[in-house]
Amino acid sequence: MLKHIVMWKLKEFAEGKTKAENARIMKESLEKLVGIVPEIKSLQVGINVKDSEMAYDAVLISTFEDTDALARYKVHPEHVKVSSYCKKIRESRVFVDFNE
Repeated sequence: MLKHIVMWKLKEFAEGKTKAENARIMKESLEKLVGIVPEIKSLQVGINVKDSEMAYDAVLISTFEDTDALARYKVHPEHVKVSSYCKKIRESRVFVDFNE
């Protein structure tokens, strides 16, 4: 199994919404992919609750069968829509993929 973890720092204001509003929209949009994108084995999104310069604003923790499944997820049309929104509201993004 492959664990895919992504963290985002969000813009204070983007797409007409606050950071908190965009974090909620992003969380809901990513969670809706479960059952739509068949490659997702598990998916969890967390929104940071502690304000710190070192903290990221949101995290995605997801599991896939392997790197091929992750690659298919990344190009799935529904994921592409969510990813496009995330790109508009983020300041930065980091990730790590590792085998469990």
